[in-house]
Amino acid sequence: MTTISIENMKFYAYHGCFEEEQMIGTNFSADISMLCNTDLAEQTDNVKDTVDYSAVYLVIKQEMDKPSHLLEHVARRIIKAVKHSFPQIEKVSLTLRKLNPPVGGQMDSVSVTMEG
Repeated sequence: MTTISIENMKFYAYHGCFEEEQMIGTNFSADISMLCNTDLAEQTDNVKDTVDYSAVYLVIKQEMDKPSHLLEHVARRIIKAVKHSFPQIEKVSLTLRKLNPPVGGQMDSVSVTMEG
């Protein structure tokens, strides 16, 4: 088994419980790790025999483009969409961060980490 990871993807999206967040938007980042079998790709050296991380990024971007109130909801949608689009993935771990969240104090981010 192999873990393929994409780290520190950046998105501008409209997720949040506050009306302002849904209108103005904010910055997000995401990390995804995908457990999959790459035995064939190791032999063929062909991207068609593995999980194409550029295609995974596009699936994640499509889900990030759909506004939601909660990071938990977005994260679960991303995991479902990635696993649906790439059935060779056995397990996904995703961390989704809202950068500079409006919580009344200074911090870099809030995040959720989810597996599926």
